[in-house]
Amino acid sequence: MSRLLKDKVVLITGASSGFGALAAHLFAREGAKVVLAARRLDRLQKLVDEIQDAGGEALAVPVDVANHAEIDLMVDTTLDIYGRIDILFNNAGFGRLDWLENLDNGRDIQTQVNVNLTGLMQVTRAVLPHMLKEGIGHIINMSSVAGWTAPPLYSVYSATKFGVRGFTNALRREVRHLGIDVSAVYPGAAATEFGQHTGDDSVKKKFSTPAWLRMTPEFVAEKVVRLAKYPRRTLILPWWFTIVIWLDNHFPAISDFFQIQFSKKYHQ
Repeated sequence: MSRLLKDKVVLITGASSGFGALAAHLFAREGAKVVLAARRLDRLQKLVDEIQDAGGEALAVPVDVANHAEIDLMVDTTLDIYGRIDILFNNAGFGRLDWLENLDNGRDIQTQVNVNLTGLMQVTRAVLPHMLKEGIGHIINMSSVAGWTAPPLYSVYSATKFGVRGFTNALRREVRHLGIDVSAVYPGAAATEFGQHTGDDSVKKKFSTPAWLRMTPEFVAEKVVRLAKYPRRTLILPWWFTIVIWLDNHFPAISDFFQIQFSKKYHQ
């Protein structure tokens, strides 16, 4: 158990599976009080039971981050019970991958923007005044390497994650001098439920990361908890993606060439 996280109140959105659920276990193991927020209350309650059975402290709060009233209720409930929020882990998000013209305007485009970007900003805006009042806090935003590079099929998803990167950088520059740390995590492919909800387009399978290159969700969750202990601006996972990002930024014509070849082959 770490004294750095003991008794800290950690609010996690998108906590019902993947990185959020695993991070919740790890935060609780470190002695933090975890508030688990997501739409699937049955999964949240199961997770709470697991954490409590292991000797930790956890609370489940149902929330749809695309709903302002539910966000306010989530924050108010947390404050009513614990009196503060020390760490916010904005983890809620999903992806719909396909050629842009095939994406449904509501389900695939607008909802993706509402959850991945607008929802993240609204949750942060609801929590931030309480952190500012305490003069301390840490906001961790889950982005993606797609927030640095934008491959075919990822048009809307990448747009939301680029937005998260811009929001994170601007917010950090607004509040760091007031005692609030703001970080972003940029993971590459990991073995989570993400791929099960990105749509049925067979082409995306040809552009997917090979299984042997995918990180385990446990690895990412461990890095998130370490980031909470030792704040830094940016965490790119795995480390070698920094090279991919550097190449994409400094040699965009080469990056364009190879990815356009993919589109020429499959986008008819």
